[in-house]
Amino acid sequence: MRMLFFILLFTASALSMALSPVKGEKAPRFKLVGKEGKVISLSKFKGKLVLIDFWASWCGPCRRENPNVVQAYSKYNKAKFKNGKGFEIISISLDRDEAAWKQAIEKDGLLWKYHGWDKDGSVSKMYSVSSIPSAFLIDGNGTILAAGAELRGMGLHLKLDEQLKQ
Repeated sequence: MRMLFFILLFTASALSMALSPVKGEKAPRFKLVGKEGKVISLSKFKGKLVLIDFWASWCGPCRRENPNVVQAYSKYNKAKFKNGKGFEIISISLDRDEAAWKQAIEKDGLLWKYHGWDKDGSVSKMYSVSSIPSAFLIDGNGTILAAGAELRGMGLHLKLDEQLKQ
C-alpha cells in the first residue's frame, strides 16, 4: 500500500511537470478580474515584457519577495528590451479573502496597476502552479523566457538585464 502511494505521488508530480508551461513555449492566455473590477487579459500586453507573479497575502515567502519585485518594476518599467518595450507585472493572487489581498497590495506598496484575483484557481491551474511564489517572464511575442526560482531575488534582475536592448 505504501509503495502504491509513492507511485501515485510520483506519477502525479511527473504529470504536473509535464503539463507546466516551459521556457520557449507560448504562455497560456487568460482573462481575470483585476483589483478595480476590470478584466486583465494577457493578450493586451503584446509587445511588452511581462512578469506573471503568483502570490497570496498569507504567503510569507511571497511577501518577503515583494520588495524585490517592486524594485525590479521601478528599475525596468520604461526600459527597451530585445523583444518588447517596457516591463509590466501582472500579480495574480491566490487569496480567498478579497480584503486581505487588497490590504497586502497597499501594505507592500505594489505600485503597478495589474493585480488579478484568481478566486477560482483557473489561471493557476493553466500555469500548473503547485506552490507560491511562482513567476513566469513573458516576452513581447508571448513566449516564456524564464520561470520559477530563477526569477526570485537577484535572478529576476539578471534575467531582465539579459533582455535589455543593447
